[in-house]
Amino acid sequence: METSIQNKEIIFLLADDHSIVRQGMEIVISDIVPEATVYQTSALNKVLEIIESKGVEIVVIDAHFPDGNSLHILPEIKKINPGIKILVFTGLEEDLHGLKFVKAGANGYLSKLSEEEEVRDALTAFIEKGEYFSEHLRNLMVQLVHNPNLISPLMSLTRREMEIAELYAEGYGNLEISNELNIKQNTVSTIKKNIFEKLKIDNMVELIELVKTHHKL
Repeated sequence: METSIQNKEIIFLLADDHSIVRQGMEIVISDIVPEATVYQTSALNKVLEIIESKGVEIVVIDAHFPDGNSLHILPEIKKINPGIKILVFTGLEEDLHGLKFVKAGANGYLSKLSEEEEVRDALTAFIEKGEYFSEHLRNLMVQLVHNPNLISPLMSLTRREMEIAELYAEGYGNLEISNELNIKQNTVSTIKKNIFEKLKIDNMVELIELVKTHHKL
């Protein structure tokens, strides 16, 4: 470990709803960067406030919180500070979810199933280089360049199309969706046609499977 890392004065935020995870990560950080300042929060809705008010440079954040999931606030974090580095530390499978977080702005992705030594090495690399990805996730990122839908084919849908696709997946019919969203039934039918064309599917079974597989964390 280089002395230059040990002497850095870095401001961290540990965001996780499990205290034991935050405490364990703080111990590792303090060992690698003794001069670090470490803030903690268990609530997703406090993350942006702390980042803005405390000048946070590195965020270590979980994917899931009782008040939501962090995927949707990563872009907001980057808006506050484009140079901030975000390490997603989660139990979610890398194969299924890693690319989504990279696309949203994560600079690193680390599994909570990692051994302590791997966590230490990953965090050291992240502090040094500003990023950390497994070799497997790097390969997926390369594939993503050639296949933008590798993350999720649903990303091609507009917000309204996604809203209607979700309702179909929940078992709603055209009339129920029309009433729920206060739009005309023929508008629902037109949007359904657009959804099917964009996703290159032919029936509702395929749509429901896609929504269940790709949309929810």
